[in-house]
Amino acid sequence: MFNTTMLAALTAADVPAYFDEDEELLIAHPADVPQGKAVLGAHVVLAPRDRDGRGYYAVAWEPYGTPDLDFKGVATVYETPGGDVNLCARAVAQWFTTPRPTAGAVLLAALAEWDITAHSDDVGMSFAIPVDLTTPAADVRNRPHLSVADRNPSVDHVPAAHTGWTLFLHDENGSPIGAPLFISGDGGPVDCAADSAAVAELIADMVTYPIS
Repeated sequence: MFNTTMLAALTAADVPAYFDEDEELLIAHPADVPQGKAVLGAHVVLAPRDRDGRGYYAVAWEPYGTPDLDFKGVATVYETPGGDVNLCARAVAQWFTTPRPTAGAVLLAALAEWDITAHSDDVGMSFAIPVDLTTPAADVRNRPHLSVADRNPSVDHVPAAHTGWTLFLHDENGSPIGAPLFISGDGGPVDCAADSAAVAELIADMVTYPIS
């Protein structure tokens, strides 16, 4: 039942996929890659998240090693306890899009609407916005600032896999002050565009009228 339902959703999302009888895996692959060569390059394996069939997850894999071919998981493309198979398929479609869209890029675009620049960290986990927008980029995290992180927690996942933003105020030592100023989602997917617009508007209010 899962394979049939997911294959139909992937087809509707224009993602080629097939069930590998030998490995008993449902495999999705880029449209420009023939099915016979799907696992020789980057591909996504989809499966039920729970034994009772609730929820879905999709994991991206890449081959490595010579002369014996092996595989390594490179990212969780989508995971949710919910039952929206079409959203899962859309996340896989976005994963294979070139250039690949990211939730972080959606947030940066929302902040740009308010002429606000956010500064990423070295590992793609969060963005920092100085409370004083004249702060040099190199000093942002050494002065009072706001941080935005995804509950995923990476900001580099595709928008369809977005699970909500969290916003904290930090002091000059980088320590968070109090509870989150903004938090969305409950572990399942959240509309990335609407969520990014909401947190960007709050950030714009805070840097215009900063908390002292």
